[in-house]
Amino acid sequence: MNLIVAIDGPSGVGKSTASRRVASALAIPHIDTGAMYRAIGLAALREKIDTHDEGELGRLTARTRIDFLPGDRPRVLLNGEDVSAAIRTPQVSMAASDVSTVPTVRRALVRLQQELGRRNGGVLEGRDIGTKVFPETPHKFFLRAHPEVRARRRFDELQARGAGANFETVLAETLARDEQDTTRADSPLRWDESYVVIDTSNLSIDEVVEAIVGTVRKTMNER
Repeated sequence: MNLIVAIDGPSGVGKSTASRRVASALAIPHIDTGAMYRAIGLAALREKIDTHDEGELGRLTARTRIDFLPGDRPRVLLNGEDVSAAIRTPQVSMAASDVSTVPTVRRALVRLQQELGRRNGGVLEGRDIGTKVFPETPHKFFLRAHPEVRARRRFDELQARGAGANFETVLAETLARDEQDTTRADSPLRWDESYVVIDTSNLSIDEVVEAIVGTVRKTMNER
């Protein structure tokens, strides 16, 4: 099997940034699985589809194309449209959390993720990469951080974009998404003893990347 690195964890722990940099350091593709669910969530909102309607969401996913364009600033395309910024709003975050609970959507996107990973290897981030998508990989990492820290990161990100945001609202949304992600029936957010757990609350992104890359290389040398 090509090199697969699974990076799981809740929102706001630095998965996306860390995953891109780990992929670059290991010279393998970065596959942003969270962006896939966000893209479906955005498509559902645009088409006014109930984000819990399995039938409609299944049909939506079947006719939707999601592509990734690599580069210094990787882009996400939804049916050819660059939606890299549009999928990062709080509203789309909640929609993504909703659609990720729908079995039909999960099955379709997991198949796509497995196809991409098996073709060229990759660093995949999400909430069930090491438990559901690639449980066989020996390179599994679970990133976590205190909810207040994660909410502050998200709040600062929204402020930097000029989006109106209230910290208490962002914190409440963070806790609500945690509850939804950890209690959903299909592939809930969790980890086990096969993971290396990294608390990013007081770590820089450089330290997180160094820890992951160092562990992957050590594991590969031992095998």
